[in-house]
Amino acid sequence: MKSRVEEAAGRHAKGYNCSQAVVCTYSDLLGVEEKTAFRMSEGFGAGMGAMESTCGALSGALMLAGLKSSDGDLEAPKTKGKTYQLSKEITKRFVETCGSAVCKEIKGIETGKPRYGCRDCVRAASAVAEELLFGEEG
Repeated sequence: MKSRVEEAAGRHAKGYNCSQAVVCTYSDLLGVEEKTAFRMSEGFGAGMGAMESTCGALSGALMLAGLKSSDGDLEAPKTKGKTYQLSKEITKRFVETCGSAVCKEIKGIETGKPRYGCRDCVRAASAVAEELLFGEEG
């Protein structure tokens, strides 16, 4: 698969929030229409809780993990453990790059010293998603 990291950054530059930029960039690979992906991820921008919590770009990558890994079995779901492990690894790698999973820490809201900008978080989350979720796809 050709990298879509810069495509995700471009969506962010166009006005998509961090979560939307990540989810929409890969939604076609998971059978989700972009408009649906855009709408479902809108509430996860600005670091859930207006920069108080999890980075929107990371949240987007975690949504992709669920879409990719879940068996979708409503009667007897069996894939939660696998998806949780995948989500844990995505989070670990994102934190290694961005220094935190929490938006206000990444943005330096309390310290005045930002670690990463939003677009760079979108790039980081996209790169991790590509590697862990789509790395084997052609």
